[in-house]
Amino acid sequence: MNAPIALSCGDPAGIGPEIAAKAWSDLRDSCPFFYIGDAAHLPPETPVEHISHPSEATDISATALPVLQLEFPATNIPGRPDPANAPSVIAAIEQGVTLVQSGAASALCTAPIHKKALIDGAGFAYPGHTEFLAALAGRDRVVMMLASDQLRVVPATIHIALSDVPSALTPDLLLDTIAITVEGLRHQFGIAHPRIAIAGLNPHAGEGGKMGREELDWIAALVGDLPDESYTVTGPHPADTMFHAAARARYDAAIAMYHDQALIPIKTLDFDRGVNVTLGLPFIRTSPDHGTALDIAGKGIATPTSLIEALKLAQRMAQST
Repeated sequence: MNAPIALSCGDPAGIGPEIAAKAWSDLRDSCPFFYIGDAAHLPPETPVEHISHPSEATDISATALPVLQLEFPATNIPGRPDPANAPSVIAAIEQGVTLVQSGAASALCTAPIHKKALIDGAGFAYPGHTEFLAALAGRDRVVMMLASDQLRVVPATIHIALSDVPSALTPDLLLDTIAITVEGLRHQFGIAHPRIAIAGLNPHAGEGGKMGREELDWIAALVGDLPDESYTVTGPHPADTMFHAAARARYDAAIAMYHDQALIPIKTLDFDRGVNVTLGLPFIRTSPDHGTALDIAGKGIATPTSLIEALKLAQRMAQST
């Protein structure tokens, strides 16, 4: 049996505590996980049992949410992130990484953080979770995959202005993205011969140079030069014809050229069940594909669906490794 999954608390002023409790209620008999954070932040009706080591979580999970207690210095107020709690939010992530790297946890699932609170309270020097996890793992390059039962998609460039994409999108970047995606599909998703579809950068994949030349100048040649003994890469394909059902059946993952080209289709197809997966780390990391949702925090109305899917996917990935 795999070790339980570690769930870092994220910012407790967001919806993390309530969706963690709801996820435990749904998964307690099928997907054991433990919460790294302060049990006082969880909804008061949540059955909780403190643990001293992850190995205790599996037996406890059927009757209570196992909590690896982490103290927070400031009183938590839903909807109002307190920078004083930033060091503890960071510590929860660091502890999760330590446990999954040691094998005490089979995977790390991360609840949403509030980056401004981390910057204000701890001088957080990273754009987000992904970059921080890469630094903790000593990896220079990781990629973000958004995954659901209907689609897996990887944006080659992420949080940059659209005007910056053509210069940021280099052959080396695309090659790295393809290689990390292939390895992730093979070793974490159990797909022996991954099939990758590459989107064009321009409308209609440039339409023979009439709508942009990147496809003609280097993308098509890069794809054509890739070896195909153990994986298959096709493209560049027009992005507007890549995401209907028949097209999705022809690949295991799509690589898009920029943020919205990747996220619009998956959020349209499966908004509540999309999961953020970080590929290229030496451990499994998933996360719900949403933020802290401060406007509804503490009201008991947040849906746990994406977190539930993130935990279930982490479990399946752990079983494939």
